[in-house]
Amino acid sequence: MAVIWVVDDEENIRNLIRRYLEKEAYTVRTFASAEELGNALVSSLPDMFILDIMLPGTDGLALCRSIRENYDLPIIFVSARGEEFDRVLGLELGGDDYLAKPFSPRELIIRVKNIFRRIQTIDNHDQKIVHNNTMIDPQKRIITINGEEVNFTGKEFDLFLLLARSPNRPFSRQVMLEKVWGFDYDGEERAVDDTVKRIRKKIREKGALPALSTVWGYGYKLDV
Repeated sequence: MAVIWVVDDEENIRNLIRRYLEKEAYTVRTFASAEELGNALVSSLPDMFILDIMLPGTDGLALCRSIRENYDLPIIFVSARGEEFDRVLGLELGGDDYLAKPFSPRELIIRVKNIFRRIQTIDNHDQKIVHNNTMIDPQKRIITINGEEVNFTGKEFDLFLLLARSPNRPFSRQVMLEKVWGFDYDGEERAVDDTVKRIRKKIREKGALPALSTVWGYGYKLDV
């Protein structure tokens, strides 16, 4: 289970957060100041930080800035300072969420779970996709067929990736335009047809087993 580090100078708040997080099977470590946290960061890292803004010495905003310079880990602020300026500043500095004191511990748990769920979704979104002899690597933007890399343009790759992520699902031309070309694209649906035509030619020449099929009067799908 995930490890969460809590930084708050109020012992009762630290204990309250720890108690609720541990009920959800999270591993929790607490700190009373940014300086204490800094010492711990020398040897290990958590999966998430929960930071109070009003800390003695280095405050939570400065601590968040320091964390963001070195680590890409989720941060939730909890603070008695609930003014809009503090919330906006905290989020601008890299905080993922903000909860004003007094807060419901159950709400904090929900926000923690939501952030971890989003991270998992993003991680899954970047995973390689394999359909028979065809592999798509979203991170490296590479497509290989029978182990050989195939040269795709940017739009060809994005469109093929869209279809590959939902195999056998028909996509309308309008949805493809919105997801690949963008909502503000004012071109014609013919752009989809032309791109599909080029993709189909490339994957056929390489002997791809997934096939791009036409859904007449609607759009296209990747048959797997």
